[in-house]
Amino acid sequence: MKVGRSSLRKGYTTGTSAAAATKAALIRLLSGKEVDCVEVTLPRGGKIIIRIEWTRVGNRSVTCAVTKDGGDDPDATHGAQILSTVSLNEVIGTITIEGGKGVGRVTKPGLGLPIGAAAINPVPSQMIKKAALEVIGSLIETKGITVMISVPMGETIAHKTDNPRLGILGGISILGTTGIVIPYSTASFAASIRQSIDVALAMGVDTVALTTGGRSEEFVKLFFNNTLPEHSLIQMGDFVGYAIKQCQTKKVNNVVIAGFIGKLTKMAMGIKQTHVKGSHVDMEFMANLARDCACSADIVSKIMKANTARHVQEIIAEYGISGYFDMICKHAHASLVKDNEHSLNLQIVMFDFDGRVCGLYPKK
Repeated sequence: MKVGRSSLRKGYTTGTSAAAATKAALIRLLSGKEVDCVEVTLPRGGKIIIRIEWTRVGNRSVTCAVTKDGGDDPDATHGAQILSTVSLNEVIGTITIEGGKGVGRVTKPGLGLPIGAAAINPVPSQMIKKAALEVIGSLIETKGITVMISVPMGETIAHKTDNPRLGILGGISILGTTGIVIPYSTASFAASIRQSIDVALAMGVDTVALTTGGRSEEFVKLFFNNTLPEHSLIQMGDFVGYAIKQCQTKKVNNVVIAGFIGKLTKMAMGIKQTHVKGSHVDMEFMANLARDCACSADIVSKIMKANTARHVQEIIAEYGISGYFDMICKHAHASLVKDNEHSLNLQIVMFDFDGRVCGLYPKK
């Protein structure tokens, strides 16, 4: 259940902006037709119409610009121009996506991208390729496409983000897992969590699954073999403390929290509001958990120097450390139940980034 944001205007991600600019540029390159808007296919189905800011024709290439719109939840990239320069090449059947000026470069591990690569995440890359294929069609069997994504003010904007700390240097990241930005205010989101729990209870459900977002919601559906009704699924976003308190107050029988290593580690640290801007994962905390798992001093040292929680996950997986992710879930469980007056039948589920369960507490 995607809770309560209907009164606020949605926006679209830098990934959607890049896909739209790519589509418009390729239309101009192949047909000579300049368009003022395009339709972009979103990762989970559905389409969105995006306005094209301008088009410029170069020597065997075309560049189009889209102004990124964060809706009623603008971030540092709101208003930035996202450019795509498209050209054809002779590498038949390929779509090559490159990062130009203002798109950051990955310099540290743990980000799900190779070191040295442009910071264009996998879902936006897929969106860009799909947008290009929708235009070129069968011509891809005789040509290749080169797409250069750039952000003129990207390097300046990046200083207002966590990119420098994460080791993404020289610009912003091209992001987005759903293609759209769903805004919320703290008050309206909290009200929506309450209402969603009320609806679930009114429908007679026994179990509520609280997720940190759309991906963890999809994975938790599979965890329950698609047996949970839609009204049992509540996206709590970053408001885990509030959501748990509401479940306790309203006497929900069974609560499952599902998420990934970053936010679950913050919960294990005792953080109840997990937005990236408000808190950071403590590598010393993660290293201490590794000591508790009898990890070697070398592994503990690697974790202390890790770039992100995802990087820690990669280290643990590389060395085959057993029980580490379960321990994070156990600490998260302890942190969330200790502040509740009455016992809470709570289970914590951690997924890896492919949707596999890697941590669970308690095991039932």
